[in-house]
Amino acid sequence: MTTQPEHHGEELIARPARTPEALRAALAQVAPHRLAEMEQQKNEAIAHSVDSGSIEPLRGFLTAWAVHVEIARDLDTAGRLRSAEHTAQTLDRHDPAWKAAMAEIRAIFDQARVAVGE
Repeated sequence: MTTQPEHHGEELIARPARTPEALRAALAQVAPHRLAEMEQQKNEAIAHSVDSGSIEPLRGFLTAWAVHVEIARDLDTAGRLRSAEHTAQTLDRHDPAWKAAMAEIRAIFDQARVAVGE
């Protein structure tokens, strides 16, 4: 059993099931601008699964998008990620604030992976 991370912000939607349809519907609510990206990655995962004869590319696709939705469905978490990404994109890599921003990004993604059961 995994423990749920604490959420102090407002969750926009409930955590969706890890199916392509549920994740797409959730993404349409919390980050509709990313739907084309998701669709492209889904097509790539299907092609890789067919080529390799393995379901792993599809599992990876579902996990990745479950994590993205997990982050986007919580306003505080999504805001923290945007802020950290902005800092990481605008500062020099030798700046301690850049390193702190990268650590924050990693922590947000790690927390989301735990929340979705990865």
